[in-house]
Amino acid sequence: MTPRTDLTGYLVRYPQEAGLGDEDPATVLDRYHTSDYELVNDGVPLDRRRLLDHIRPARKRAAGLRVEVEQALVDGDQVAARYRLIAELRKGGTITTEIYMFGELAADGRLRRAVQATRAIRPE
Repeated sequence: MTPRTDLTGYLVRYPQEAGLGDEDPATVLDRYHTSDYELVNDGVPLDRRRLLDHIRPARKRAAGLRVEVEQALVDGDQVAARYRLIAELRKGGTITTEIYMFGELAADGRLRRAVQATRAIRPE
């Protein structure tokens, strides 16, 4: 499974595997992303090292993760998605983030680059 063959599956599985899994975060990252993958999240560029530095502490904070995909589109080597990531924290509470993602795929179907805009959803 790659983002090209199942974008919705990727959006659901990757955060679960990276944020809650026992597998080495680098292995999980490489499964779905090229070695030169860059994520620009809310204007902040994150290369491979910065992503891995983010994953490790996130594993300590999250007790559960769920993704609700509203839209996921693949057109050639371009992808776009609108979804929510709901994180349950070990110390209690939940963080819900709405994510708008646009990306570029490599020839093998993995993500090469993604740009995201996010916003926190406040509980009602």
